[in-house]
Order: sequence, then C-alpha cells, then structure tokens
Amino acid sequence: MANIPKLTGIVDVDGLQYEWELRSEPQWGESEGWKGMTIALMQKHTQRGALLEFPPPKRLLKGMQRGRLQVDSATISRGIRAALTAGWEPASRGKPMVFMVDADGN
Repeated sequence: MANIPKLTGIVDVDGLQYEWELRSEPQWGESEGWKGMTIALMQKHTQRGALLEFPPPKRLLKGMQRGRLQVDSATISRGIRAALTAGWEPASRGKPMVFMVDADGN
C-alpha cells in the first residue's frame, strides 16, 4: 500500500470557511497518461462539495521524476473562487461538482 501523506486544511474565502483535502496525487493511467492531483472542497455546514482537478505537473510530462507535492492556501483559495464563479453552489444538494483548473487554481 502506498504511503500517501494526507493533506488537509481550512481556508477562509470572502468570510466563509472551506475545508479541503487532497484526494489523489498525480498518477499515471494506461488509457489517459498522466493525470494531475485532485482536491476535494466543502464549505463548512453545507451539503454539496466540489472537486478541483489540476493538470499534471510539467516535470512529469517531460519524463522527469516526481517531486514533492506542493499545495498552498493561495492556490486552494483561487480554486474555490474559480469553482464558485463557474457555478458551484455549496448550499445546494447533489453530487460533488468537478472543475478543471490550471496549475495556479484558476
């Protein structure tokens, strides 16, 4: 079993708290090639989550070795704002919405 560090945290965006969790690190898939990391989001005290799918790091596409995963609050905050702008309504019900973002979370 792979030893994947569990990265989680809470960020404040526009006065609301959002919990985030790393769901998957960049990984190789036979059919899709490299797939980037996925971050799960949930606004505190709401029901509907969101998933941010990042592109694979350029170093992996160039055949270089994996580096240490870097996730910071600013990237998560930008991803939350991008998801909200794209139509994520945390107070609504339903399955988590999936959003593709760039490496900076936009």
